[in-house]
Amino acid sequence: MPSDVALLGPAEIRALAGRAGVRPTKTLGQNFVLDAGTVRKIVRQADVRPGERVVEVGPGLGSLTLGLLEAGADVVAVEIDPVLAGLLPSTVAAHVPGLTVGPVREEGDRREVRLTDADGRDRLTVLTADALAVTALPDPAPTALVANLPYNVSVPVLLTFLERFDALERGLVMVQAEVADRLAAPPGSRTYGVPSVKAAWYAAARRTATVGRAVFWPAPNVDSALVRLDRREPPTTTVPRADVFAVVDAAFAQRRKTLRSALAQLAGSPAAAEAALRGAGLDPQVRGEQLDVTAFARIAEELTAAGRPLPHRPGTVAP
Repeated sequence: MPSDVALLGPAEIRALAGRAGVRPTKTLGQNFVLDAGTVRKIVRQADVRPGERVVEVGPGLGSLTLGLLEAGADVVAVEIDPVLAGLLPSTVAAHVPGLTVGPVREEGDRREVRLTDADGRDRLTVLTADALAVTALPDPAPTALVANLPYNVSVPVLLTFLERFDALERGLVMVQAEVADRLAAPPGSRTYGVPSVKAAWYAAARRTATVGRAVFWPAPNVDSALVRLDRREPPTTTVPRADVFAVVDAAFAQRRKTLRSALAQLAGSPAAAEAALRGAGLDPQVRGEQLDVTAFARIAEELTAAGRPLPHRPGTVAP
């Protein structure tokens, strides 16, 4: 069956958009993939297995969705744009033989449409929703996140899904090349920062390929890249993730400062920050970009042990 799937080409993508009155918007970070070879590269690097349940965020017109279905995956597609979400079931049904479009199910702001095969298996479930607001996905739980993430929310969406859906074993996402470098950066590198540390809490990240601008419509102003993430256990610590992330946010709010200075407000004073750093086995003159996620967890433990409440303000990932 997967070999019968027809992927979208440039002319068909533009025709679909034209018939639906869709114009890609910068507000939603929409850049549609035109090239079937790029779609297959994403699927291949994600190691998608036949019968595996995959979640895709921002399916757009369905280029990657069809590539995932071609590989034999069952897909949960989360799309914020109601026009695109409404178009996707008919597009997929026209390109994947033997699928039946089911009725629309609505519950509050959540809208869901399922496409099933002749055996009654859900091959595609389309959720019309803001990915950042999704707190539950249809069973069975997806084990992989594979997506061309909207540029303007790529890091928040990635980290939120890793936090909320612990059945996700891995991810393969396409993001701006600069964002890819930040996600995969090791401590001590120029691009190491908040996204690097927070991603490292959940997974090992590595950049796997560069994607040129010409494969998108409209062509973005920057290159893109693929990032592979493989789930791992978070650092062993006595404090919650939100406490560690509060320390990370404070450490990088003023990159050029030593942590004794950068964490002074969080700790209550420079002296208290120094005590926490020494308690964690660190030089108070160290800077945030030199530490890995385990070191940030040790600092959070020391601040908590000293009775310092850490702020759980809304950030990249809500506690």
